[in-house]
Amino acid sequence: MEALLCRKLGDPTVSLEDNDDSPIVLSKNHPIPQLDSPTAVRVRIKATSLNFANYLQILGKYQEKPSLPFIPGSDFSGFVDAVGSKVSKFRVGDAVCSFAGLGSFAQFIVVDESQLFQVPQGCDLVAAGALAVASGTSHVALVHRAQLSSGQVLLVLGAAGGVGLAAVQIGKACGAIVIAVARGAEKVQLLKSLGVDHVVDLGNENVTQSIKQFLQARKLKGIDVLYDPVGGKLTKESLRLLKWGAHILIIGFASGEIPLIPANIALVKNWTVHGLYWGSYKIHRPGVLEDSLKELLSWLARGLISIHISHSYPLSEANLAFSAIKDRKVIGKVMIVFDEKPTRSKL
Repeated sequence: MEALLCRKLGDPTVSLEDNDDSPIVLSKNHPIPQLDSPTAVRVRIKATSLNFANYLQILGKYQEKPSLPFIPGSDFSGFVDAVGSKVSKFRVGDAVCSFAGLGSFAQFIVVDESQLFQVPQGCDLVAAGALAVASGTSHVALVHRAQLSSGQVLLVLGAAGGVGLAAVQIGKACGAIVIAVARGAEKVQLLKSLGVDHVVDLGNENVTQSIKQFLQARKLKGIDVLYDPVGGKLTKESLRLLKWGAHILIIGFASGEIPLIPANIALVKNWTVHGLYWGSYKIHRPGVLEDSLKELLSWLARGLISIHISHSYPLSEANLAFSAIKDRKVIGKVMIVFDEKPTRSKL
């Protein structure tokens, strides 16, 4: 089978073709993984999502550092190819999706049946392959941690990225008033098309001033929930907009700068600060992830949320997929899709 191997740490945007500088290499005759237990299921992968974490992991800058060599990749979708003798929930040919710690940048993957989810009829299979990590992160953060409720005001930073777009849609599904911050006319237009109540173009507007004007016009006291995958200066500015008792969701630091949240102000204003590392739930609270993904698949099937895919590539062009992430060209998700022609955004 074809598989993408990370053989050393480095920049995965370097060309894969005959280039010893690339940390990743396309293995065209990699062994097909075998069923390793009676409850194991082998999936022929249709689509797998690239997340910013995958990029950081190959650079060696992610909190989890697997032993070399390894096959990167986490969330995926596909069809059941083989089942163990005690598998009861799935049959060969079933459409499924899931997430793994590693290994989805390959044509086949083996997981336990307890970790697989049936893709409902009516769901696009490629979209299902992009659901788990980005939408799962936003769902656990907003629904499980912040307990976002109807009528509350949600501010989403980095709103045109994978987790940001998911947070915006989940916020609307929860009945929240959603304010989104992004950069560029195309991103702003997409966010408006999703029903966002107020969009701030980071390139043309003063963020705090624009949001304050919106809050005043709607007679709202401030932000109830801050969803922050960006960090840096934007976090500091956003803290000024939070109301008493607000929730701060720390998702990541796409800006490259870790912000400081003043503990004295958090004390006086009774803020709750949530660190959200979605992957650790698989170890500590797997039931939360299971319930979350089931609800997300239901929402996807019913059209309450959607997955915006701006780029898709074959495995042989994985370096281009990583380049799209590195160069911040992605609006929503970038995918590796097997047996399908690549599509690229015009950005």
